[in-house]
Amino acid sequence: MNGKDFLTHIYPKTLGFKLAYHRLIQPIRPITLTFSVTNRCQSKCKTCSIWRIYPQKMQDPKNELKLYEIEKIFKSLGSKVYFFNLSGGEPFLRPDLPDIVEAAVNYLKPAIIHSPTNAIATRKVVDGTRKILEMLKKKGLKTPVTIKPSLDGIGKMHDEIRGVPGNWEKLMDTITELKKIEQEFDNFHLEIGTVVSNFNKDNLDEIEDFVHNLGVQSYRNEIAEQREEFFNIGDPITPTGEEYAELMHAFAGKIRKNIGEKKRLARITESLRLVYYELAAKIVMENRQVIPCYAGISNVHLTPHAELWPCCVLGYAKSLGNVRDAKYDFWKVWRGEQATSVREYIKVKSCACPLANQSYSNIICDSRSLIHVVRNVLSYR
Repeated sequence: MNGKDFLTHIYPKTLGFKLAYHRLIQPIRPITLTFSVTNRCQSKCKTCSIWRIYPQKMQDPKNELKLYEIEKIFKSLGSKVYFFNLSGGEPFLRPDLPDIVEAAVNYLKPAIIHSPTNAIATRKVVDGTRKILEMLKKKGLKTPVTIKPSLDGIGKMHDEIRGVPGNWEKLMDTITELKKIEQEFDNFHLEIGTVVSNFNKDNLDEIEDFVHNLGVQSYRNEIAEQREEFFNIGDPITPTGEEYAELMHAFAGKIRKNIGEKKRLARITESLRLVYYELAAKIVMENRQVIPCYAGISNVHLTPHAELWPCCVLGYAKSLGNVRDAKYDFWKVWRGEQATSVREYIKVKSCACPLANQSYSNIICDSRSLIHVVRNVLSYR
């Protein structure tokens, strides 16, 4: 995200989001679409139970949205969605992932494309990333693409938390290959992500130092959450607010130390994250919405089976509706009675969470928080 894009495409929409939040107008097009392209995953993470629950409880993977259905949904939604986030499961398990991204490029015109990965299937991740970048190049586009391998510990700790022996070696191979692609494509950005949980909270310093020594421009972490999407409600995975606040204070110090060496895009995103880490710790400590939440207004989550969610935390419990049932008409669901009811549930602060993607949008819509972001950018130029 650069200053021009923010002033042209994002900030002007915040007024519409606020008016929709207060039900003064119909919800407008969100700036962020997160699409879980599959729930299939090779990982067996301690912080997530999709791998354990999904095969028994959910629909057959064969019923996941097909490419032609995805194109219909994207066409109905229309441009411009600013952030297009892929999610899963493991996104790169879908062989048609580059085609899905191309459909998003054709219909949604995203300004930033992002995907996490467990980095287990190195060849799939590397080849899929390259196909996406070559597709953009062929279209004459420089759309930034970020791929974020997950790193939750060093060596055996990572394998233990992720539940897959040998994951660490595959992760290192994937990072090595993606760094080569980063040298080849100016619009490709490699990130590293860590889920801070009760299983690694005492090792965060070691993880951070390792990541910085990799020479990766962008590193983010977020707290392990109990989410409907992950089937982990009630699991003891989340550090206390006090623990998380202490960890984030130390982590923010390292960001400030290294931010001046970052490229412009990384500096802006790191400045936003500094505000997010402070906000997230406060939300966890106080168990309340510290600033208004625009889930289901600024952001929307599309599932593999065509459900629209306000966010992955509420997920199955608070679906906005099913786009497949609505004959792929995004707006019929987005402005329907069920969606209105869910937004009211969020507005009266019935929920509170530090979900990263949603929190970033909430920060942008909150004047005081946004001032802190701008202050950070100016301080570390």
